[in-house]
Amino acid sequence: MSSECPVAGKNSWPELVGTNGDYAASVIERENSRVDAVVILQGSPVTADVRCDRVRVWVNRNRIVVHVPIAG
Repeated sequence: MSSECPVAGKNSWPELVGTNGDYAASVIERENSRVDAVVILQGSPVTADVRCDRVRVWVNRNRIVVHVPIAG
């Protein structure tokens, strides 16, 4: 669980590593309606801000989730 984001409900999805990124994003938004899941290609530049209403879903070129999606 992420200690920086006291989000109500689930805020970490380790079970989605290895799944399709679009599928993972839909599961995340269904399981916690307070966050927006954003699919991002691994290595893409992103801002360093912490937003507790955002979950970044990092995928490889095959759109497979490569890191545990966590709110923040």
